[in-house]
Amino acid sequence: MHDNNIELLKKKKLKEIQKQQYINDLENLAKQYLTKEAVERYSNLKVAHPELAVNVVSLIANTVQTNQLKEKINDEQFKKILMQIQPDKEKFRVIK
Repeated sequence: MHDNNIELLKKKKLKEIQKQQYINDLENLAKQYLTKEAVERYSNLKVAHPELAVNVVSLIANTVQTNQLKEKINDEQFKKILMQIQPDKEKFRVIK
């Protein structure tokens, strides 16, 4: 019984590590297509709203992987993406 609990904990930890590695890979890919200002905004977003940051980075990485992104995303474009993902301004406010 005790061995089963240890195995379950090991599997859970492995899944968490794999998930974090996947997010890191997406982030590294997406950051290549962000301007310096957009990367700064993303970093702030990641601290304040980690789940939203994962959604944004996933969306950008998906756009890159499907060859739909032709140029880097600047800060204004990044803010527009945020507003599209979470349009309720009372919950989330973009400050310049």
